[in-house]
Formats: sequence, structure tokens, C-alpha cells
Amino acid sequence: MSWNHPLSRRVTHLKPSPTLATDAKAKAMKAQGIDILNFSVGEPDFDTPDHVKEAAARAIRDGFTKYTAVGGILELRQAIADKLSTDYGIALRPEEIMVSTGGKQALYNVVQAIVDPGDEVIIPVPYWVSYPPIVELAGGVPRYLPCEARSGYGLDHDVLSATITPKTRALILNSPSNPTGAVLSRGDLEVVGDLALRHGFYVITDDIYDAIRFDGGRPENVASVLPEAQDHVLIINGVSKTYAMTGWRIGYLAGPEKVVKAASKIQGQSTSNPNSIAQKAALAAYRGPQDCVVAMREAFRKRRDYILERLGRIPGVSCVEPQGAFYVFPDFSAYFNREFSGKRLGDSVGMSDFLLDQARMAVVPGIAFGEDRCIRFSYATDISVIEKGMDRLEEAVSSLVG
Repeated sequence: MSWNHPLSRRVTHLKPSPTLATDAKAKAMKAQGIDILNFSVGEPDFDTPDHVKEAAARAIRDGFTKYTAVGGILELRQAIADKLSTDYGIALRPEEIMVSTGGKQALYNVVQAIVDPGDEVIIPVPYWVSYPPIVELAGGVPRYLPCEARSGYGLDHDVLSATITPKTRALILNSPSNPTGAVLSRGDLEVVGDLALRHGFYVITDDIYDAIRFDGGRPENVASVLPEAQDHVLIINGVSKTYAMTGWRIGYLAGPEKVVKAASKIQGQSTSNPNSIAQKAALAAYRGPQDCVVAMREAFRKRRDYILERLGRIPGVSCVEPQGAFYVFPDFSAYFNREFSGKRLGDSVGMSDFLLDQARMAVVPGIAFGEDRCIRFSYATDISVIEKGMDRLEEAVSSLVG
């Protein structure tokens, strides 16, 4: 006889990810030996650079395998401060930086540190899938700010101003964006900074894709374009995308010392310090040669150009050209009223299921990002896989025409 103890309200109220069913089905098909092409994974397919791996091996040989300071070793925090100075022109001290177990933990910790129940957090749409749940787990209320493809997913300044209320605690920005690849303009960033100063809210800027820009621009965020707003800016970043180090789980928070200390206090009562060996690897990534970053970015740019050209051949499909990251977010809604095998596709989940069944492609439905008209394809995979996938996509969609 088992006792049916109730779960907490915070977890029972969380909505399950709409990607889980598709992901489970894709894994089951692959286990059956079916050739599934994975366009759903948001991580570089490149290997971690050798000098980074060697730094980790050296740390093990040297016995650097004990606890470290909760917020990360001083050398790494100083290296991050130096990188922020070089890349953004932002001056920060190590005390204003906390290293965490990935960028997601840094984001979780800082939201827990600044958001009380009932506080509102503005989230532009489309958004990364974890933003709303992280806000909700802190008792916060997501306020969604629609961004349109016709404007390149830039911010509508009038709508943004109207969305701000006395309860607004923060605004989350992600540029370059997951899932759209959009890069916010300096004008957008300046407006956000001015509004943060006038209304007294934080800007959480998720800069995890900042090194993967195809427009030739240097990394930018609200603090770099409007220095007087720096005390309102909380920077999230890490090594995962830039250096192909997703599994190493090293991210960071940078911002006002009082917020960083509060987030570190939360981290101290959950995971404590990030992995000691991975910290040494991240230090080597930041201090070492950066030619690997340039090479990966160029490979992503070529893949982006190819996948855009192939998507452009498909009737009824439109796609904003990504300026960064490694995703395309094409609009497939023209096919949602079609039927296949007696089933109406209906929405992005239906279209994603159709592509999995008919094209043997795993993709992510746009509803996971708050935009049901679109499908996200990651091109962080080999060009041969992309070519094969686009062939399958064209063939599958052609069966819906007529």
C-alpha cells in the first residue's frame, strides 16, 4: 500500500514541454534502427578544442579536484571580466561575476534572487523555452511581448512601453536569439536601457550566442550601448555555444555585486561550486587562442546560407534570415490546413510530427517558443546531414501540395 503524497503546486502548475512527445517518438524510432536526422539539438557538432581538453586533463593530473569557491575560482572570474572588457567595453570586477553550472543555472539563480511572487517579467516572443518556467518557479508572472517576422523580430517600442507596469521587475533579452537567430539593433538596446532607467527594472541579457554573429558586428548588449544603465543589466553567458563545450556545464552571471552575491547565496544552498575541472577548461577557453571560434562561426554561416537557399525553394514557406546563433525559424503555417493520411496537420506540433514520420527529421515545433506558425531547425550539424535533410523536407512537403 503506497501513500499518495501530493506534489508541490509549483511543479504541478508547470506546463510540460510540447517537444517531449516528439523527442520521445524520435528516440523510439532511432532505437528501432530508423535513420532519423536530428535538427532539434541546440549544441555545436564540433569537438571541444584540444587546448581546452588538455587544460582539463592537466587539472586532473595536478589534483585540482576539490571544492572551489561557490561562485567560481578567482582566475576564471577575472578572465570573464577581461573578456567582457575586450568584447563589450564593460568594466566589471571579479566580485561582480558568479560562475555556475551552465548558463541556465545562472539564469535560474538570478531570477530567484530578484523576483518575488506576483512580480512581472517581460519576455519577447519568440522566446527560449526555459524563460517562462524559470520565471514561474520564482512565483513571477511572464508578460509576453510579441515580436513580428516582418520587422526581423525587432522590438516594438510602443508595445514594450505599454507592457511595463509598476509590477515589472525584469525584461529578458536574447540576442542573437534562440530560436530566430535575430540580432537586436542598437536602437532597440538603447530604448530598453532608457526604459529600465526610467521605470527601475532589471534587464537580463542572455548573450550565450554573442560570438556567433554573421553581420560582422561585435557583441553588444544594453550595458555596452548605454553605459549609464549598467547597474540595471544582468549578463548571462558561458562557454557552451562559443567553444563547443555544452557538456562541460560552465556559465556565468555578471552584474551589480549585490545581485551577484544574492544569486551566489542561492547557489551555495543548491549545487555549491561548479565543477572544478571544467572551470580550468573554461579558463583555457577564455585565455587561449580564439581561431577555433572564428572557424566554427564561418562553418555556421555557410550552413545558414545553404539551408536558407533550400528553404526558399519550398512554396509557401518564409523565413527571416538569421543574423546569428545556429537556427532557422521558418513559417510553415501555409501547410497547416492540409491533410495527410486522413489527419489534419493543424499546427506546429502536427507539422513536426509529420516531418518526423514522413521525412524522418526531428525538429522542434514553434509553439515551444511561443510562435505556433513556425518550426525550428538547428543547423549545428554536418553539411551532409543538412543536405540530406533538405532533400527529405522538399519531398515530404511536396506530398502536401495539391
